[in-house]
Amino acid sequence: MNLVLFFFIIVLMLGFFAQYMYGALGVGYGVLSSSFLIATGLSPVIVSASVHASEVFATFVSGVSHFKFGNVDGKIVLPLTVTGIIGGIAGAYFLSSLPSNIISFLVGIILLVLGIRIFLKFFRRKYVEPTEGKFSQSFLLLLGFVGGMVDAIGGGGWGAICTSTLVSANKTAPKNVIGSVTLARFFISIAIVLTFGSILGFGSLRWNIIIPLIVGGVLAGPIAAYTCKKMPVYVLGPSWA
Repeated sequence: MNLVLFFFIIVLMLGFFAQYMYGALGVGYGVLSSSFLIATGLSPVIVSASVHASEVFATFVSGVSHFKFGNVDGKIVLPLTVTGIIGGIAGAYFLSSLPSNIISFLVGIILLVLGIRIFLKFFRRKYVEPTEGKFSQSFLLLLGFVGGMVDAIGGGGWGAICTSTLVSANKTAPKNVIGSVTLARFFISIAIVLTFGSILGFGSLRWNIIIPLIVGGVLAGPIAAYTCKKMPVYVLGPSWA
């Protein structure tokens, strides 16, 4: 097996596992994918642009699957999408304007913090009875902006910020949070990719990364959405302390 094929298979497996984790639990795609790819020596800017390009396809399939399985709440999707796009564009411009040495340090810190956050949120969660409630529009708008900006800068973090925060609020079923956040990310990924493409040039995207990530992510999307629908509430949350 030559190195090109071996790399393709490894990245495909990475895309499948990362999308399955993201589609089922709502966290991890960008953090896992970007951390691995940056560790291979690739530029954080190129990694973020390429990972988000793959997310356009993976989150489309996953988002549609979540919608089909009834895991989407439009009242969450719309405000997150509006400000998430704005935050994602701002984050992409910010990342592209920094010197390479600062970018490597900053992205490394962001991914480390997000990785720790995911670990702690998942393994320290406490089960409480679900409650009924509504998220305020101002809260969702602010959360979308922060999540979009961090996601563009770090190459991941949308789920780690948005999903965990909304699940912790314990105002709706975790599956609805995960499905809504996943669908919103589809639109935000498009905005981030277009921004990076306009700044760096679309020729700078690494298709040897994007294609296997797409294949793995598309294969995992429907399976992850179904898992999310069927997974017991106490596994998904409903409250992550």
